[in-house]
Amino acid sequence: MTTAITHATSSDFPAIHTLLARSGLPQDGLIDHLATTLVAQQGNEVVGSAALEVYGNMALLRSVVVASTLRSRSLGTRLVDTALDLARQQQLTQVYLLTETATDFFLKHGFHIVSRGDVAPAVQQSVEFTHVCPESATAMVLRL
Repeated sequence: MTTAITHATSSDFPAIHTLLARSGLPQDGLIDHLATTLVAQQGNEVVGSAALEVYGNMALLRSVVVASTLRSRSLGTRLVDTALDLARQQQLTQVYLLTETATDFFLKHGFHIVSRGDVAPAVQQSVEFTHVCPESATAMVLRL
């Protein structure tokens, strides 16, 4: 079955939240970034997502998730590539992220590990940095 990646709509959020919860990923504040949230859909079913929280000319990549039954099929790569294309279209210069489990995955996409202190101050004010992700999460950046 074909998987399409499109911009999320508010009606997609219950399914996105379910995917994130099943994967142990935070949902806090995601609804505030509807304009830069993507979904992967098979038919009418949401099977993945990725989102950008935009802060000036930078963004935080978050909520990258794929349904467990579709992992290891490059859907995560397609979601990240589409999110990075969106960042380039918006002329963003840097994309940050926090991860506890996917460091190697993001290294393959050109991200580099940085200290939390090296993350742009505007991005450090995000819900992910201030309340959601533990200090043990790895901070990464990709310069576009």
